[in-house]
Amino acid sequence: MSKRIKTILAPVLAVAILVPSAATLAQQAPKPEALIKWRQSVFQVIAWNAGRIKASVEGQYNKDEVVKAANTIAAIANSGLGALFAPGTEQGKGWHDTSAKPELFKDGKHFAELGASFNKDANELATIAANGDPAAVKAQFGKLSRTCKACHDDFRAKD
Repeated sequence: MSKRIKTILAPVLAVAILVPSAATLAQQAPKPEALIKWRQSVFQVIAWNAGRIKASVEGQYNKDEVVKAANTIAAIANSGLGALFAPGTEQGKGWHDTSAKPELFKDGKHFAELGASFNKDANELATIAANGDPAAVKAQFGKLSRTCKACHDDFRAKD
């Protein structure tokens, strides 16, 4: 290889290697406060949609509303929600102080099991809601609610 080609090729290769590396370094993990805000927001969306389902199964059943709400909850359940409980978010403030108990960050296995149950129950609710049987929706919504309560009982500080 000629000296001229080496002279041109060396800086080109250096740039080709350094640009992706610099881009990777520039992508920083979100700050704990942002993660706490995001998870607080997500749980508010879940609560709002759960309220829509509860109102429908306890009152005038509206299949379209139930399907929309169940699909929203399932989408959130499938979004990788556990990533919002990253190390460093055990304490802190998002929109308000976090209500996650320190035990959540110490018992990852149990938290993951509850998360998997939430995911399964939310997906099942969306499937059942699409079929339109109010009694089946009510039963599955009760199951999902118990899954939520189990996680709150174990990992959410009382207000």
